[in-house]
Amino acid sequence: MSAVPLPPHIADAFRKQEQSCLALGSPFTARLCAFVADEGVPPGPVHDRLAGWAGRLDSAGDALPLRLTGALHNLVLGERDTTLSDAYPPNEASDAAIHDAVMDAISRHGDFIDGFLDNAPQTNETARSAVLLPAFLHLQARFGMPFVLSELGSSAGLNQNWHRYRYEFGGWGWGDLDSPVTLACEVRGNVLPAPLPVSVRDSGGCDIAPISVGDERERLRLKSYVWPDQPARLARLRGALAVAQDHPPTVHPATASDWLAERLAERYPGHVHAVFHTIMWQYMPDDERARAQALIADAGARATTDAPFAWLRFETDDKPNGAPIVVTTWTGDSPAGETVTLGRGDFHGRWVDWGPPV
Repeated sequence: MSAVPLPPHIADAFRKQEQSCLALGSPFTARLCAFVADEGVPPGPVHDRLAGWAGRLDSAGDALPLRLTGALHNLVLGERDTTLSDAYPPNEASDAAIHDAVMDAISRHGDFIDGFLDNAPQTNETARSAVLLPAFLHLQARFGMPFVLSELGSSAGLNQNWHRYRYEFGGWGWGDLDSPVTLACEVRGNVLPAPLPVSVRDSGGCDIAPISVGDERERLRLKSYVWPDQPARLARLRGALAVAQDHPPTVHPATASDWLAERLAERYPGHVHAVFHTIMWQYMPDDERARAQALIADAGARATTDAPFAWLRFETDDKPNGAPIVVTTWTGDSPAGETVTLGRGDFHGRWVDWGPPV
């Protein structure tokens, strides 16, 4: 069945996602986006849904192209379409074979894909823990206390288990040698903090649409958003899900501000309470973001030397290469706390450029 072109602004979103996928090492997903950008999709419910999509289309908004590519990958991982599976990695297929398999799948599974498009992509990128670890070691070196962790935008909560993974940073390693998750990360810039032992007393998180690690369909959906020509990422995710089976994360279905209002009411003497989040702040409505930040600032103003408070974030800025790693700490000395940019990291945890002040 021949494709029907999409409106120019929709096609442009797929073209931009194509370039992003190329930059992040997924030429296969880039090809899928190029097919849709160039030709559109077959007529039917998927075309109607894409063509009529309202709202921001890119990865800072609804991430529409990744919703479609996630739906196609779900068909492959769920073994629902043999022809499509034969055209997907690790199999080798020509552009023509991939194109035809994708267009035929969209025609055959239109209702399923239409329903899948309802869900915002969630990768719960475990490799971002490799960007977070040096920041947590920075806090450990400064305070020397056990952690209480509060994660915003947790998805399935896999990064709450960062202290149960193995890390390899070239010159040194950290964590459990027997962990099913090993995160190898290139170090740029200055020397990372010393690989100190850490203790996590309590960990919890929230998400407006949490993914349950105990639900096979939810686990499959999470895997679907990993790009199919990046098997190492998929292996990491499977390992992190295995860790989560033994150490289930706590993820409350709530907005960040509603959850923080309750979570931050309690003090933890003898512990450093760290609120952290990765690549989610931009998706929050302005009023929700302002309320969450006000709650964090209020908790910081109530911190003391025996109960310090930290706000660690790995979020996008206006620079093209990765994102900054920023931490604000409070110990009771100043209501505003102390904010430090510790460095930058790759969105998929491939490298960390460490550069805190000396």
